[in-house]
Amino acid sequence: MQTQTGEPLWRHFIMAGLIAALLTPLVFFPPFALIEAKLFDILSIIHPPRPNPYGVEVVAIDEPSFSEIGQRWPWSRALHAELIERLRAAGAKVIAFDIIFSEPSTEEADRRFAAALGPDVVLAADDVTTKLDHGIQITRVNPIDSFLDAGAVPGVASVDPDGDVYLRRMPLQPDGFAAEVLRLAGRPVQPPPEGALIQHFGPPRTYPTVSYYQALDPEEFLQPGRFKDKIVLVGLSLKAATSADAGAPDTFPTAYTLTTRELTAGVEVQATIVDNLRHDLFVIPVPRIAVMALLIAAAFLAAAMSIHGVTWRTGFAAVFVIVFFIAGAWLVLRIERVWMPPVLPVAAALAVFGTRFGLDYARERQLRHAVSEAFSRYLSPDLVAKLARDPSALKLGGERRDLSILFCDVRGFTSLSEKLKDEPERLTTLINRLLDPLSEAVLAEGGTIDKYMGDCIMAFWNAPLPSPDHPRRAVRAAMRMMEAVSALNATLRQEEGDNAPTFAVGIGINTGDCVVGNVGSRWRYDYSVLGDTVNLASRLESLSKEYRVSLILGPATAQAVRDDYVLIELDRIAVRGRATESAIFTVVAPASQRQDPTIAGLTTAHARAVESIRKGQRNEALGLVVRCQSLAPSLAGYYRTLMHKIAEIPE
Repeated sequence: MQTQTGEPLWRHFIMAGLIAALLTPLVFFPPFALIEAKLFDILSIIHPPRPNPYGVEVVAIDEPSFSEIGQRWPWSRALHAELIERLRAAGAKVIAFDIIFSEPSTEEADRRFAAALGPDVVLAADDVTTKLDHGIQITRVNPIDSFLDAGAVPGVASVDPDGDVYLRRMPLQPDGFAAEVLRLAGRPVQPPPEGALIQHFGPPRTYPTVSYYQALDPEEFLQPGRFKDKIVLVGLSLKAATSADAGAPDTFPTAYTLTTRELTAGVEVQATIVDNLRHDLFVIPVPRIAVMALLIAAAFLAAAMSIHGVTWRTGFAAVFVIVFFIAGAWLVLRIERVWMPPVLPVAAALAVFGTRFGLDYARERQLRHAVSEAFSRYLSPDLVAKLARDPSALKLGGERRDLSILFCDVRGFTSLSEKLKDEPERLTTLINRLLDPLSEAVLAEGGTIDKYMGDCIMAFWNAPLPSPDHPRRAVRAAMRMMEAVSALNATLRQEEGDNAPTFAVGIGINTGDCVVGNVGSRWRYDYSVLGDTVNLASRLESLSKEYRVSLILGPATAQAVRDDYVLIELDRIAVRGRATESAIFTVVAPASQRQDPTIAGLTTAHARAVESIRKGQRNEALGLVVRCQSLAPSLAGYYRTLMHKIAEIPE
């Protein structure tokens, strides 16, 4: 099987397989995972799930609290003890401090704080990773022993940002801060799978949040029952200097940082992790092998959709593939909480579409070059270049247009063919040597070669591209043709001596309305011309043999070039569709020689001779023809035909 472009189908799919193979290493290339992570950030914040109700209340150590409390940080642990007592009295189920109390403060404050602690309190711990020459050392930083002895539970609050410092990964410690909070709340959970991603629920301050100073006096500042049976997390949540560029203590960029340019406080991150664990809302990324399978599937899907080559439909197909994989990734993320990164599958599909486009473009360029090469055998290089720049100038189909038609036939070719019937190669070489300069003369004047008919050439002007001076160009081409024949005869005499063949041509040119366009059948057609103008041009070429001149012009052509050439009227002939006869002409000299005595004498004598013949003035016509013959030896053959015509005039 083949594609529409003629390429074997198996090559098309091998191309897709090679692209998939080239992109496969990126599946296991860690820096590329950051691109997938950015897309996860974007998709994960589109219509995210919302835990209803939120299971956590945040007590924020914020700017209003600093103002109301009036203490420098770190605050006295006696103040934290008072907070625990107030929250416990308000019905809080679990109280968790996202603050590491790893060093002692004053003895009295630590004793007061320890007295307030109990098995319903979680204190943050930390795992500090240190890179050593011989490996990596992880050190656990716990709250001081007196606090743990008082019944408080340590929970590791460490998080692991990605390479771009964005926080996406769920903590995996079984004794993590959020896991311990849920255990104390009676909702023990299993650690999430490795690589699990955090589902964020909103920008900073999405969680129900009260200021620290308000929680110290909930009866005055808060509605009753605000903390009843709630998990309460206490931690820093400063608005000052929390931009993504400036940073702040215990703040992290999350998925929402892309849109809000704000960081999220660590205590709210811990609240998010709590709800991810409590409601199983964390996201599981598919294995890398599954991403590789998606990549391969996308490459072959794109290959199947571009079998017929790249067209405007391919653009819609590319958009469909992009939307399919991205929208599919979002739906799976929302419905199944599974992350299937669409970046590499989309890249593979676009690479296949792009490669298909590149191959088709290169093939089209090659075909255009071949067509240009082919057209250059019929059109002048300037016309070919113009058509290549503006293909719309080539109107296919029939249209009526004023054209100049030229027929050129080699005289004596039949006798030459008979003479060289045993030497076909030499005959072919000779005719090609003649047709080559004749064709070059047409192309040099911007003409279109319609066809070769044995030893005859048909050409036309003013199509497919317009040429306002087409009659002049056609006549100039005819003059070039006659010069080319003379030059070839001279060359052959030099090569072969007196036995060399001598060529002559007969040319007919006519100008008028024609129908030009694709002519033929549905199986084969040519860009050609039709009409009486064409028929008359062919007839003029035939009459050139009868009148023994090399060039005959129709009346419209002669009228158009009178200012460029010296013309003489050869005769008047009957033309189809006209009641009167039409004059036909030949060229005797360029217009620059119009004042030459010989040329001037010829035109005057010729006009009088033709008029005398028409009037039947036999003797006067004979004398004038003899004079013309002496003035224009090149037209001796034509004037001999006039002699025969005069001889038929009665005395």
